Amino acid sequence: MSVRAKFRLDTISTHSWHAGARTLKFSAQYDTSIPEDQRFQEATPSGTFEMLCTNPVANAQFELGKAYYFDITPAD
Repeated sequence: MSVRAKFRLDTISTHSWHAGARTLKFSAQYDTSIPEDQRFQEATPSGTFEMLCTNPVANAQFELGKAYYFDITPAD
């Protein structure tokens, strides 16, 4: 089984101890005018996700305020 959630990137924080490190903080995306968001709200009405990324190529792909899908599947 897998779950898909839609999150918006709310903050990008830098760190003095590593020039390329970024903490990325996401929250569940919900816009009442977007039908897709209404469907997501029924299954994942709220949530937060935070990660620390030190890969500059990966960090360059993230845009503040943009929505992203998170696909969650078992690791085994």
